[in-house]
Amino acid sequence: MSTITLEQANMIIGAAFNKGRDLGLNPLSVAVLDAGGHLIAFQRQDMASTLRPQIACGKAGGALALGISSRKIADIAAERPGFVASLGPISANGIIPAAGGLIVLGANGLPIGAVGITGDTSDNDEACALAGIAATGLEARE
Repeated sequence: MSTITLEQANMIIGAAFNKGRDLGLNPLSVAVLDAGGHLIAFQRQDMASTLRPQIACGKAGGALALGISSRKIADIAAERPGFVASLGPISANGIIPAAGGLIVLGANGLPIGAVGITGDTSDNDEACALAGIAATGLEARE
């Protein structure tokens, strides 16, 4: 498999929303991108704020662009804020340096896409992304 399918993307979103409901989180927004950074699926829960699609895509797209989770991008931003800030304008989806964006690995261990979640704390966003990816039987690069 070389990319996440629409069926898998929708499974990821559904499982992430279920995890968010189980935890009593704020409304979530979830973006699933293919390995090239193209949007496969996006959904937002009722009452999610208006900038959430761009944030979710920025978390997922940033992870793909740099090959690391958006949590690790946040760590880099703390050390080199100017560098990370300069990446946003040259990245198709932007770069959001906060946990919640994870690369999804295929059976061969190579990236097949990414998930970005926003709406609650970054740690909770990431927990929902992990739950969504696990529901498909795929693995995340953390």
